[in-house]
Amino acid sequence: MAQPISDDQLAIVPADEASWHDLQTIFGTTDYPSMCQCQRFKITGSQWGSVPLAERAERLREQTGCGNAGAPSTSGLVAYLDDEPVGWCAIEPRTFYPRLLRARVPWTGRQEDRTDDSVWAVTCFVTRKGFRLRGITYALARATIGFARDRGARAVEGYPMITRPGVEITWGELHVGSRDVFADAGFVEVSRPTPRRAVMRIDFLWSPVRLLIAAVACESIGQRQQRVARPPRTSPPVTREPASTQPGVSTPRTRCRSIRTWRRRSCTQP
Repeated sequence: MAQPISDDQLAIVPADEASWHDLQTIFGTTDYPSMCQCQRFKITGSQWGSVPLAERAERLREQTGCGNAGAPSTSGLVAYLDDEPVGWCAIEPRTFYPRLLRARVPWTGRQEDRTDDSVWAVTCFVTRKGFRLRGITYALARATIGFARDRGARAVEGYPMITRPGVEITWGELHVGSRDVFADAGFVEVSRPTPRRAVMRIDFLWSPVRLLIAAVACESIGQRQQRVARPPRTSPPVTREPASTQPGVSTPRTRCRSIRTWRRRSCTQP
């Protein structure tokens, strides 16, 4: 069995600092991630069948801003192990997920404002084949805390599966993460909407500076949401970028900021 991977061995960066080729390497070509392209919560059920795979990939590429370091926004985190891309985590304001807003799990038994842009959501984890069951998902969950807080979030939450010994759960269900993953990162269970699902959450203490950051972030979010949704279209498969080893192209390591940067801050720090 492969050895667990510690946080110190990983570098976790915003997805805009990773290349599109690296992200697609994590997703692979045969598993569910390659078919979904992390669009499950972005596309409503009635529209899902009319959006072809190439369009899903194109939407993800635009959402992440891969290869455009310093982009105005991005939709997740990418984990590297010795310059190898090994993991992905989707995290954005909760309002960015149309299907999530219509789902039962996040809202059952709670009085929550579905239009609150200051609450962020962790919706998906993907670990690359060959690196699974080594702790990468746990590290990504921990990294979401600083990532969301530093971008003005008032709170961040996830909607994980409740796993039990001896009961097998497929990735198609477990892509939202397990309760243990979120609990290990410091999230607290705030509701149990079904016997198999929990809502886990961290609330941040805000200072006047963070309130200002949040106001700017909300204004940006409002501008993005005013965009008219593009109609589904058929387009040729997305052409992958050349590997980052070509001359003149920086490697992920030169862009990476260690996960330790995120962990230095307490989740309750004003």
